[in-house]
Amino acid sequence: MSVYFTCRTQISAPSAVVFAAAVSIDAHLNSMSASKEQAIAGVTTGRIGLGESVTWRARHFGIVWTMTSRITQFEEPTGFVDEQEHGPFARFRHVHSFVAVPGGTVMGDEVAFTAPLGPFGWVAERLALSWYLPRLIRCRNAYLKASIEA
Repeated sequence: MSVYFTCRTQISAPSAVVFAAAVSIDAHLNSMSASKEQAIAGVTTGRIGLGESVTWRARHFGIVWTMTSRITQFEEPTGFVDEQEHGPFARFRHVHSFVAVPGGTVMGDEVAFTAPLGPFGWVAERLALSWYLPRLIRCRNAYLKASIEA
């Protein structure tokens, strides 16, 4: 069984601008400075695109995690999908969408993940990950919104 959540963030900028920020490794690193996230392999700076991957290293829950994600779909400027290739999850898929609306763009995030370790993973999903990951995405989105609208 997977955990699924969505986030929506309205940003006062054209979808092409918001999309460009969302595919920027540098913007991602800046938005995740609290967890000391680093891009350590693959695309480590600039824009990431279709078929490309990045390996992230970050500290969450006091533990250093490493995760490699690949861009599996890419439709500029309307959306892209990143999926875990290697890392702490049994499954992780993040669909990013960008919809032009009057006055800007609605940036959408649809995240589905499954923790490993069967029943122990199920407990981790319910007790920690189901609130922690949406909070992480909302913090990232708040950073992107503030930096784009500044």
